[in-house]
Amino acid sequence: MALWWIGNAVLLFVVLPVVIALLNRVLAAVERIRAAADDILAGGTRLAGQLEPVPAALAVTASTIGEVSAGATRYAGSVAKLLG
Repeated sequence: MALWWIGNAVLLFVVLPVVIALLNRVLAAVERIRAAADDILAGGTRLAGQLEPVPAALAVTASTIGEVSAGATRYAGSVAKLLG
């Protein structure tokens, strides 16, 4: 019976504080991760708000690419006639 009490005392005074210390470290890391995730969410929300004009900009870019390719084709045709 004395060994039972010694085992309980070791559990109470050695193992339990170690478990509590490790749990405290894990919970602190979880809180830092949660704060970082909240910052990422806030930044993503701000970024999503700034993406509204992108389709219009892509439409302008597509028309510009079409105009440049038409001009390049005309230029290449003229150069081919001069060199050929």
